Amino acid sequence: MRRVAMIVAVGITIAGVSAGVALATGGFDDAEKPITGAALTHASAAALASTGGGRVTETEVGDEDGYYEVEVTLADGSQVDVHLDESFTVISTRADADKAGDRDGTNDS
Repeated sequence: MRRVAMIVAVGITIAGVSAGVALATGGFDDAEKPITGAALTHASAAALASTGGGRVTETEVGDEDGYYEVEVTLADGSQVDVHLDESFTVISTRADADKAGDRDGTNDS
């Protein structure tokens, strides 16, 4: 009986530590993975060509609307999300409701 109680206690401890680590590192969050390396260069160029300029302010691999997502902030401060396929072809371009400097999911308005 003690052995079973000890195994259960160890299991609960491991689960608790794992949950704590996941919370501390954002493991339960669908953390966005930024585009890096040569892919960042290609995706940024394609997005900026699509928007006619601006500044790349955020990127993501594995976006729900395409393989890549590039957020571009235009000169007027508005933001555009450009969705690309794996070949860096623009799939869609959509105005972003966020303002420059906002974190995802937050608006000051």
